[in-house]
Amino acid sequence: MHELVLRLPEGLVESVSQALVDELDALSVSVADADAGTDAEQSLFGEPGLPAPREGWQRSDVTALFESEAQATEAATLLRAQDWAADMQVLALREVADCDWVRLTQSQFAPVEITPSFWIVPSWHEAPPEAEKIIRLDPGLAFGTGTHPTTRMCLRWTAQHAAALAPGWTRVLDYGCGSGILAIGAALHGARGIDAVDIDEAAVTATQANADANGVTLNAGLPDRAAGTYPLVLANILATPLKLLAPLLAGHVASGGHLVLAGILDRQADELKAAYAPWLALEVSDSEDGWILMTARRPG
Repeated sequence: MHELVLRLPEGLVESVSQALVDELDALSVSVADADAGTDAEQSLFGEPGLPAPREGWQRSDVTALFESEAQATEAATLLRAQDWAADMQVLALREVADCDWVRLTQSQFAPVEITPSFWIVPSWHEAPPEAEKIIRLDPGLAFGTGTHPTTRMCLRWTAQHAAALAPGWTRVLDYGCGSGILAIGAALHGARGIDAVDIDEAAVTATQANADANGVTLNAGLPDRAAGTYPLVLANILATPLKLLAPLLAGHVASGGHLVLAGILDRQADELKAAYAPWLALEVSDSEDGWILMTARRPG
């Protein structure tokens, strides 16, 4: 393996990265802030599922990985021949040591603690000895591996309230199920009659596979599977769709039931309260790393 490292201004990052993959046979391309670790370093983050606010940093280092030195050299040569090449620097063209990429990737995903007795554990790890309940879940295409604060807060709420409320969780709705992790967590804590729905068919497939792997029963499908009311409704999406879905989600909450919402930033709390006010009184129940969990109970 060989890698080509380029320094580019922000305006060239997207087009050059695309060309490296589509036309120059790069196996992968990564982008980093050239000024990282200095006073000129810049934050560049977007909300989960949404694009970053800009394509790159003012000065970005783009690293492309190639199978051979000849491919990396040819890519550098062709890029240097372009009209805009004066704005590009070739920082390095070097060999990359062979590596067990599967093992390296797996090493980045360790067991995740939800509560001292409830953990998310990738299939290649042993469960911690203190874990009484575990979700076996490997990183995949669908959102929800337990590493994000929004997922952890939803699972934590379920675990902490199960002793008192699970006998009444005769129907549960996980709306926007992703990997199915929230539905599986509810099942492990005694919920029955679980409907897990998502607009993405890949998420539906992942949810069913993950449920089978964890030995729990649920009904995975597209959103039209959700019907009637539920004692527990879970939705970990983002603030904007949660606001648009307010009438639908609130309408699925049974008398005496609970609504649990995540994917919301601290500063968005008042917007969500206002959106749900005609139906339910949302309150902030948990917070972590700038994200909040909002819940409501329908009187009854």
